[in-house]
Amino acid sequence: MLAGAALAGASPAAAVPGAGRLASGVTYREFDVPAHRGTVHAHLLTVDLTDPHVRVDLLTAGSVAARSRVSTMADAAGAVAGVNGDFFNISETQHPGVDVTGASVGPAIAHGRVLKAAVPTAQRFGPSLPPGADTTDVLGVGVDRRARLDRLRLVGSVRTRDGSLVLRGLNQYALAQDSVGAYTAAWGPASRKRATCGSDTSRAAGCSTDTYEVRIRGGKVVATAATPGSGTIAPGTTVLLGREAGADRLRELTLGERVTLRKQMVASASKVPYRFAVGGYPVLRGGVPAAGLDDTTTAVRTAAGYTSGGHRLLLLALDGAVAYRRGMTIAEVADEMRALGAVDAFSLDGGGSTTLVARTPGDSAVSVLNHPTDSPERAVANGIGVFSKP
Repeated sequence: MLAGAALAGASPAAAVPGAGRLASGVTYREFDVPAHRGTVHAHLLTVDLTDPHVRVDLLTAGSVAARSRVSTMADAAGAVAGVNGDFFNISETQHPGVDVTGASVGPAIAHGRVLKAAVPTAQRFGPSLPPGADTTDVLGVGVDRRARLDRLRLVGSVRTRDGSLVLRGLNQYALAQDSVGAYTAAWGPASRKRATCGSDTSRAAGCSTDTYEVRIRGGKVVATAATPGSGTIAPGTTVLLGREAGADRLRELTLGERVTLRKQMVASASKVPYRFAVGGYPVLRGGVPAAGLDDTTTAVRTAAGYTSGGHRLLLLALDGAVAYRRGMTIAEVADEMRALGAVDAFSLDGGGSTTLVARTPGDSAVSVLNHPTDSPERAVANGIGVFSKP
């Protein structure tokens, strides 16, 4: 059994092998890395996507607006290994009384099914983005089993008897001002009020007082409400939530009116459908670090990258034990991913979220192999799961 400890402040577990095969197409190793503020300890999963026994997919807590530990999600899904995923809505101190959800910042695709679109860039949680990056950036693996960096944007509409309006959100914790967003069963039971808070320039801006909801089932309006609701959304039902001008458009709909919803995620770089995609931001492209990466702020980090034309995936997590907690700058992470052979690399959530788990054949559960800075292990919005059939 891989006997990793999950206690903040502990030193790396001596019982964990320094390198080894976890399953067909999946290997693990740990090693030290010299960094600007001292040596750090790293954990690396290497995934051979050409192996027919192997796949990667999104780990979730069961709904978009829920959180869970990486170890819990990995065990529930039957993954052999995994790391934490996208940045997420972790606190709402600027909006007292608004429910805190676990919804991630960027787009998410699991099992080939779109779960959500990206929040407006001004409403993201996490460190400042490097120049040129935004919330639509994703790391994905297509149905051709190749990893890619891409952007996924929502293209959708709501067609009514009086015309159509643009759909600008899907299962998001924040909507653009004056817009309409759609919420499905994938969102979960959490309140939708947070989606009407903040503005196009500030996450801390107040909540809108001009909102409206319309519930669609069987292609017809079946209910309306003046304020954002909560509770489980039944399969086959969609809730449209509008704020400001978007709310005005929804008020024009009447009970029983026929409505046609169209929505799809459009990739900017690839025409190959994605089986899996997770949000974050690029740090390395074509072997060249992204411009403007922070070379001052250090932290415990999680990153993903690929080589061999996208056929080999690298998942890196730094150790959060006290001896190594100084971490690395994001510029150093880009350099390290390049040194590991990555052509393109992607930053995922870090700090207390950084978690890497794995199990060996015969184990009934995964073990946490790094030492997360949070104790107990932090619940996160999603993760990258690695699966290997015997």
